[in-house]
Amino acid sequence: MDFERHCAEIVTQTELLAADVAGADLTARVPACPEWSLGGLLRHLGGAHAWIEEIARTRAQEPVPDPSRDVDGDDSGEPPVRWLLDGARQLAASIRDAGPDTVVWTPLSPLPVSFFARRMTHETLVHRADAMQAAGRPFTAAPEVVTNAIDEWMALDALPQHFEYNPAKRDLLGPGRTLSFRATDTDLAWHVDLTGDAIVNQRGLADAAVTVEAPLTDLLLIIYRRQEPTGVTGDADLLAFWSKHVTFG
Repeated sequence: MDFERHCAEIVTQTELLAADVAGADLTARVPACPEWSLGGLLRHLGGAHAWIEEIARTRAQEPVPDPSRDVDGDDSGEPPVRWLLDGARQLAASIRDAGPDTVVWTPLSPLPVSFFARRMTHETLVHRADAMQAAGRPFTAAPEVVTNAIDEWMALDALPQHFEYNPAKRDLLGPGRTLSFRATDTDLAWHVDLTGDAIVNQRGLADAAVTVEAPLTDLLLIIYRRQEPTGVTGDADLLAFWSKHVTFG
């Protein structure tokens, strides 16, 4: 998926979310974030869109106040779909205007705006899954979007900065600690190698201490800790230990 597809997908995922939450109870709890109501989740996502839109529009070189942490609000009435859609469209427009190569501030380091185009695609995708779980409705997504989301997660989770922000993540590293995730409905797989001094995540199927086999979308939800693992063979304790220490997203 390229820059333009990511910009378009931010809007597409928001449109799907808006359609799927129509008539939903905003007071319903979000299983992945039980302290949030569905209404709070939607306010978080809309706030995240507004945050990144300001960064892209202003070409920010310093941190910008993040409104996405304020999830309190009125959970009566209908879901705020018009607000969400307007915000997503403005976000996509501002990212396009900035262009993929414009460097801006990010929580990691100065990076091209293309980083946020991809990041907000999958932020919206996964929170759409959260909303569907809260509303008791099915979640589906295009295979190429799900694949790109897992690829991005694997790349971000392996960044060495995590050890600075969260020294406890070094506890993951150790001899014999390898994990594989295989999609049963495609030929895709991902391998996690924790045996060295750094986390190495890459595409491909290899022998591992523990293997998870599930349909592609289920793998996304398992990796993001939105669904209990299924199809596990090998060291289930290692999988649980790994999952406890990977909190990105």
